[in-house]
Amino acid sequence: MMQWPQLPDYGCFLRWPENGQSFIHPDDVPIATRLIPSPRVLKRMSFDGTYYHYRYGSFRFRLRPAMWLSVRDDGIDIGDQVETTGLGFERERFVASVWGMYYVSRKGCILYRLQRVERVVTKLYSADQLRLLTNKATVRPATTHYRAPQWDGSGSTVPDPTVNDPTFDE
Repeated sequence: MMQWPQLPDYGCFLRWPENGQSFIHPDDVPIATRLIPSPRVLKRMSFDGTYYHYRYGSFRFRLRPAMWLSVRDDGIDIGDQVETTGLGFERERFVASVWGMYYVSRKGCILYRLQRVERVVTKLYSADQLRLLTNKATVRPATTHYRAPQWDGSGSTVPDPTVNDPTFDE
């Protein structure tokens, strides 16, 4: 039985699949051929039964299931605001947004390219050199099941002197 991946997940196409362009949705060929093959880390968002829906920043495209390299994400995505962490006097600290995500196989991790005040920073940063400033907190679905209270109407009640008291004025 086929086990579907937990979505969203991250990965990249480092090599072009051998069966040509038939796995790309016909409307998305120009975008997909521009982004793959490459070390860019794509976010696989959903599956509609035929195509997976991918996202890389503002680019969105659809591909049929194909072999790709799954990559563990660090919780940082394109467009997130981050702060670089200084290391003594070696690195300048600054706030920037994530402009690109690249998988570097020799390091085995994602490296991030930052954009600072409309300028792309040439150096790549790993997740341990960044601090995420964007709040991504979401409410999880409930996992605890509580018993519903049962009451059959029996029991005593505390008398309220203000109810049915002719001397009480509101």
